[in-house]
Amino acid sequence: MSTVIAPLSTQDADTLVAAAHRAAEAAGVTVSVTVLDAGGHLLAFRRDDRAVLISGETSTRKAYTALQLDAPTADLVDAVQPGGPFHTLPTALDRPLLFIAGGVPIHRDGRLIGAIGVGGGAPEQDHEFATAAIEALA
Repeated sequence: MSTVIAPLSTQDADTLVAAAHRAAEAAGVTVSVTVLDAGGHLLAFRRDDRAVLISGETSTRKAYTALQLDAPTADLVDAVQPGGPFHTLPTALDRPLLFIAGGVPIHRDGRLIGAIGVGGGAPEQDHEFATAAIEALA
C-alpha cells in the first residue's frame, strides 16, 4: 500500500502568495511572488504595481532554482562563487539559475511539492517573506 501525498493546489498557491505579500507589506516592501508546482509549472504569480518589472522574472527564477535543487536559495549563495560546486551549473540547464535568497522549496509529508520565489526586497527580506508564506500554509 502506498501513501498518497496531496500536491500543491492552486488554493495553496494563492494562500502562499497572499501570505508573502502580507509579510512584505508589513515591512514596507513591494515584491513579486511566484509559486511553482513540483513539475515547475506556474500555479500563481503576483507583482505589486509599484514593484520593478524585473522582480517578476527574479521571483520566478528563485522559485525554479529552489525547486530544481530542493534547497532554499539563501543556502546556495556560497556554492556559486568561482570554484564552488555550482559555479558552472547555470550553463548546464535549459534555464539560467539565480542564486539569490528568496527561493524556498515547499514540502508536504517529506516530499517536494513545489517552490515559492519572492523578488523585490533585499535578499534577506525576500527569504524571510517566502519562509513566512510557507509557515502560513502549514
